[in-house]
This record gives sequence, structure tokens and C-alpha cells, in this order.
Amino acid sequence: MKVFTSVNQLGDLNQALKEAFEIKKNPFGNQELGKNKTALLVFFNNSLRTRLSTQKAAMNLGMNVIVLDVNQGAWKLETERGVIMDGDKSEHLLEAIPVMGCYCDVIGVRSFAQFKSKEDDYNEVILNQFIKYSGRPVFSMEAATRHPLQTLADIITIEEHKTKARPKVVMTWAPHPKALPQAVPNSFAEGMDMAGYDFVIANPEGYDLAPEFTKGVTVLHNQDEALEGADFVYAKNWASYEQYGQVLSQDRSWTVTSEKMALTNDAFFMHCLPVRRNMIVSDDVIEGPRSLVIPEAANRVISAQTVLKRMLESL
Repeated sequence: MKVFTSVNQLGDLNQALKEAFEIKKNPFGNQELGKNKTALLVFFNNSLRTRLSTQKAAMNLGMNVIVLDVNQGAWKLETERGVIMDGDKSEHLLEAIPVMGCYCDVIGVRSFAQFKSKEDDYNEVILNQFIKYSGRPVFSMEAATRHPLQTLADIITIEEHKTKARPKVVMTWAPHPKALPQAVPNSFAEGMDMAGYDFVIANPEGYDLAPEFTKGVTVLHNQDEALEGADFVYAKNWASYEQYGQVLSQDRSWTVTSEKMALTNDAFFMHCLPVRRNMIVSDDVIEGPRSLVIPEAANRVISAQTVLKRMLESL
């Protein structure tokens, strides 16, 4: 595997899950693969789970790890072509990327949607420059449009807790005080399609995701209807795609509460974290016995290690 930006690049999902569960049983079983190899993790945005889990995954594989916070300690980077660099940005990404490639064997990149241009975000301008110019295998640690490491961890978590072959999984929009990217919900929708679950999306009018991610998916604008009979409830906020980056609603009736969860089939609750308590989800739900947010976060190590193992095998 030379590039990982979407769960679709895993190929056979059953095989990927088999590898993931083998890694979970024996996390240090492939250290020879990473011996004398270096992973460079480049962060344009904040991170807790992604930083820690990916670093841990690389270390489990015997790799050296370099973490670069682009906005703390590095030169300010220009990302646009054709600009006159007479402002506060001292280095262009077109020079920085190949230099980074000189110092490592694999590169992970985290770069969120900027909500300045839908076209630029959905063309993954920053991530694709790393793929084009670094000369190294590149994997996404969340980009403008997808978060595949999170989605693989989500599928692993569902597989561990499902009680039927094809559970009903509902991803519901929930309110948030600011505009958030569509990366997690886009990627989650891809993963649910790949896994073949009974998948439903619930969101208010104006919050439908990009059609490329929802083709063939049931999308309801009534949350209560969507939640009926659900086995897993995945809560997430995202800004409008059509009115790109806009917050059209903060309707608290979409908060996932115990009353909402009572509509389900005693569903498990999931969220990628960090979560705004009592906006996205009530305290009693996230702290309840059916909450999977911590096991889900723990599985981020397994998803990252599965991808890194495949990248090391391709070197």
C-alpha cells in the first residue's frame, strides 16, 4: 500500500479486519517490519487520539517516529501556487514536502477542510501535494473530505460488538457551536457501505452530505424515525455541504439523549471524540453502559497499525 486516503483502498474488508484482529491479539508481532524505518507525522491541525494512536502504532511496529506540528516550531508554510511570498510565510510546501521525504520512510498527514473553497477542500490540495512530491508512501490522518483511520476503527468496534450479521447503524447529525468539516461523516458513510450494514443517515434539511458519499443510502430528516430499531447510533456534527461550511442550525432537539436512545434496539452509542457534552450527547448516554467511545478510541491504534503494516510491507 503506497497511499491510504480512503477505506476503499483497503481492498477486501474481511481480509483487512482479519489483519486488524491479529494485530490486536499480538501488537508487537511485526517489529522487524519497522526496524530502522521512520514515520513522519505532519499535523496542520490539532490532535489527541490521532497523534497518540498513530505514534503508538508506529512504535508497536518498531519504527522511529518524528512528529511535526506545522503551526508550532516550523516555518509558516505557503500552500498556494503562484503567490508572491512577501507576507508572513517563509517557506513553500513545494520545497518543504520533498525535504520532509528525505528524513523518513512513511508520511502521515493531518489537514482539515479550511472552508474557504469547496473545490480546494474536495480536491484535497494539501494532502495530494504530499502524495505527489514527497516520494514516500502517504496516509491520511484526517483530510478535508475523509478520516479513514477513524472509519476503520469504527468498523472494528462495530464488528466486536454486533449481535447480528447486518446491524442497523444510524449516523445522526447533532448540534455544535461552530462549523465542523464533513470528513468523519463522509468517511463513515463509505465504511458502512463497504461493510454492508443496514445504514441510515439522519440530518436536518440543508445538511445532506455530498452525493458521492450518500449514493444508495437512506437519508432521513426526522431523527426519531431514523433511530427506531437502531443497533448502533453514531453521533456527529458537520457543517452544510450545499451552503458550504455554514452553520444552518443548532437545534438542541437533535442532541442524543436517553430519550432518543430509548427509540433504538438498546443501541450502542458511538462518537469519534472530542465531543461537546450536552450538545452532541447527554452525560448519561456517553457515560452509560452502552457507550463505546473509549473502546472505539482504543481501536485507533489497531486501525493505524494495520495501515502502517501494509505500507511497510510495500517498501
